[in-house]
Formats: sequence, structure tokens, C-alpha cells
Amino acid sequence: MLRKLVVFLFKIAMWFIAITVLWVLVYKFVPIPYTPLMAIRSIENEAADFSTKHDWVPIEAISKNLQLAVVASEDQNFLKHGGFDYEAIEKAYQGNKAGKKIRGGSTISQQTAKNVFLWPQRSWLRKGLETYFTFLIELFWSKERIMEVYLNSIEMGKGVYGADAAAQHWFRKSAKSLSQYEAAAIAAILPNPLKYRAAPASNYIEKRKQWIVRQMRYYGTFTLEKQPGE
Repeated sequence: MLRKLVVFLFKIAMWFIAITVLWVLVYKFVPIPYTPLMAIRSIENEAADFSTKHDWVPIEAISKNLQLAVVASEDQNFLKHGGFDYEAIEKAYQGNKAGKKIRGGSTISQQTAKNVFLWPQRSWLRKGLETYFTFLIELFWSKERIMEVYLNSIEMGKGVYGADAAAQHWFRKSAKSLSQYEAAAIAAILPNPLKYRAAPASNYIEKRKQWIVRQMRYYGTFTLEKQPGE
């Protein structure tokens, strides 16, 4: 009986790995039309006037300003780490331990894994799966692809997902045309896009926007280069 149980669990694990690896490989090449978060938000907001705004665009159609803004504000070591910024995790842990108000240590890769494959509620199960999917996308995708999926999938307002929908919603222009300050405004609301507005900006978002612009200037030139074979 024990042997049968072990064999059964082993088969389940193998099927899980095979299906999830195939899932990640498919998303390496195709636009992602819908995510679990979009479905959850639609269920949470059953009002007749609620709609999901999401237009997939290639990375070339997204302003370099927005790419740099999210890196400067969310994950300045994005191009250096393998999915996990251990220094940021340690800082977040020590800050939380000391009772300080501090943001978590999630990287852009981790946020991409969560947004595309999982659900938003926190739990040990979801965190474990987030780690697993982060490892897979870092293994099979380029940094350019991770950034492309991230900027096309992240929540940027109520019912607004992705860079192009956000640019149209907040500034009535395409994602490619976003200025430095407009890009910083969108990046500024990412910690809580359901609470904050990119335009008109509150005093808090205005201050955060100015901070992001300074970080962008400190960071310097940001370039996503395709890995060999991509």
C-alpha cells in the first residue's frame, strides 16, 4: 500500500512538472491574453460598468521610459539576479522584524510569475509555487521576455492591465509615447493600483514620482539585450 502511494505521488509530481514546464514554454512565445488576476477581479467586480482593459503589445512598442521606471522603482537588480534578490529579501525581513513599514523583496520576475500563473492572496502554498514558476521563467525566458510579459500583464488601475491599456487610460496615448514623468507616474501606483491614481496624482504619488525620476537618472542607460539564441 505504501509503495502504491509513493508511485502515485511520484506520477502526480511528474505530470505537474511536465504540464507546468510546457505551460511556461508556450508563454515564452505567445501573447498572454488573460491571467488569473483578471478573472478574480472580474468576479469581485460584478457591476455592469466594470470592464477589463488589456491590449498586448510587443516590447518594442513600450517606451524605454516605462521599462526603466519599473526597474528603478521595483527591482534595480533585475538584470543581475537570477529571479531572486537576496539582499532585498534580507532587508525586507529585517525591516519587518523591526516593525518598520517596508515593501517586500519581490523581484519583477517573481511578480511576473505571480501575475501570470497564480493568484494574489498570500499563503505558503502560493509563495512556494511563485518560487517554482520564477525559477522556470528565469530558466526558459530571456530578461527581455520577462519584462515584456510583466509590462503587458501587471495591474495598473481598476480593470486596467498592461502598459498600453494604462497609457491610454491615464494619459490618452500609446505606451510607446510615454514621457519620463508619465512613466514614473504609472510606476508610482504599482504598489497599490486600486487605491492610487497616476493622473491626476495625489501629493503622495507626486512625491513618489519625483523619487522614481531621480532613481531613473541615477540608474543611467537601461538596455534589454536578447540572450544568445533568442
